[in-house]
Amino acid sequence: MPSDIEIAQSVQPRPIAEVASTLGLTTEELHPYGHDKAKVDLSVMARPRTRSGKPKLVLVSAVTPTRAGEGKTTTTIGLGQALAKLGESVMITLREPSLGPCMGVKGGATGGGFSQVLPTDSINLHFTGDFHAITSANNLLAAAIDNHLHHGNALDIDPRRVVWRRVMDMNDRALRNAITGLGGPTQGVPRESGFDITAASEVMAMLCLTENLEDLRQRLHRTLIGYNRSGEPVTAGQLNVTGAMLALLKDTIMPNLVQTLEGTPVLVHGGPFANIAHGCNSVIATKMGMHLADWTVTEAGFGFDLGAEKFFDIKCQSANLDVVAVVIVATVRALKVHGGIKTRAELTIPAPDRVQGGLANLQRHIESARNFGKEPVVAINRFVTDSDEELEVIRRFCTENGIAHALSEHHARGGEGALELARTLVEVANRESRSLQPMYRWDEPVVTKIRSVAQRIYGASGIVLTPEAKRDLAQIERLGFDALPICIAKTQNSLSDNPRLRGRPTDFEITVRRIIVNAGAGFLVVLTGDIMRMPGLPKVPQAEHMDVVDGTVVGIG
Repeated sequence: MPSDIEIAQSVQPRPIAEVASTLGLTTEELHPYGHDKAKVDLSVMARPRTRSGKPKLVLVSAVTPTRAGEGKTTTTIGLGQALAKLGESVMITLREPSLGPCMGVKGGATGGGFSQVLPTDSINLHFTGDFHAITSANNLLAAAIDNHLHHGNALDIDPRRVVWRRVMDMNDRALRNAITGLGGPTQGVPRESGFDITAASEVMAMLCLTENLEDLRQRLHRTLIGYNRSGEPVTAGQLNVTGAMLALLKDTIMPNLVQTLEGTPVLVHGGPFANIAHGCNSVIATKMGMHLADWTVTEAGFGFDLGAEKFFDIKCQSANLDVVAVVIVATVRALKVHGGIKTRAELTIPAPDRVQGGLANLQRHIESARNFGKEPVVAINRFVTDSDEELEVIRRFCTENGIAHALSEHHARGGEGALELARTLVEVANRESRSLQPMYRWDEPVVTKIRSVAQRIYGASGIVLTPEAKRDLAQIERLGFDALPICIAKTQNSLSDNPRLRGRPTDFEITVRRIIVNAGAGFLVVLTGDIMRMPGLPKVPQAEHMDVVDGTVVGIG
């Protein structure tokens, strides 16, 4: 099979204005970036919906993934293409890739094979500049804080209690912790700080949860940046730079329209990670997709325990959204790992017994979907190394347990290879389903909310708060932030907070290390285990395989 780049280069994409016209968009509603991508003006949402019937939203999630991922984005794209082949009006909504993973372990995030989004190199690299704008807005606020400290500190900010950090869109472990302001009296006030990756920035979360420009202004204004020497909160609005931050984000708030290899429209907008942030594309893009098409297919990062939980408990609750169906992507490869296989070489050797041993992980995620009131469809994402016997183990499990499922070969065959999955999905979506059942009420105590997710989604026996987390909690309750939802930052490699515990671990507790207020985003970030908000590059990063050959970027993915 040709490489992803070769496949992408073999396709002549339609002009983006032509793609837009299939959605009823006019040229006046587009802000083109060349011929193959454009931003869509938010004025589109103010005009009446032209489609008849109630729009259908579908969430694609997955089992606990391996390091390379299980093809969740590829499945989302393939499924969208397949629905289009069935004659349905479809919009796919995805997150924007971060340069960190692109240059690190996972490579690009625009799908693969014959289920890709075009233009792959542009989307994976600088795209329309959204990540740059988010980074700049975040770091403008950081610069304003240090500038305020330098010029007399009229707000009496305690330099030891500044919580706002700088960000950059790259994996760089050396910047996780840093001391700023060194070099003498003219260089600022020395203090401890550090960098997070842009995908973990609260500005990213605010952009992805906002409804419009004015809502974003209010979110920026109320952002907690630290505390004064009396222990009272200091907000970004008090530094008088939120107007400038909004100016940097004025164009970024508009979703980006692109297309799949088969010409299916895609909105790619926002890019928070699901292990250290809330892991969903923007509310604006999702609602725009539902406004313009009958079916909107979206994904949430990593396994169901991370992205899907936050999709339901944060995004759906804050934006009044619900889904008609949930797809859980399962692969032979992932189930082998959860069944005990340790080395990459073993993954290509047929081992139905290992697949059988890993089914408990899939079962946990199915139970989690049902806890939300949703009956999932299992998409068996076929890889070329999978044997028929291994695939049959998953099929048999689903059949015996009455779980809707379909084998999908969208990577090798595009939308045609996902038709069985699309038909199964439509059948499930057309049944009368329960409305969303969240894991907790926002007004419940913070500990109750954390324990609910830990027990009902992760399968934990309970939670443990470190002394520092208990101090955080006391302050959160004192300041009245305890009615916010929770965004649990946890390893993506395990249902537990220990990345080495594969499969379906039991008798474990979730250790809460810190609880951080993201007042602008509107949630509490709960740090568990050893999770960090600035990843590092692997020993041999993907960046070592990238180059430009005859004017074309190669080696992404």
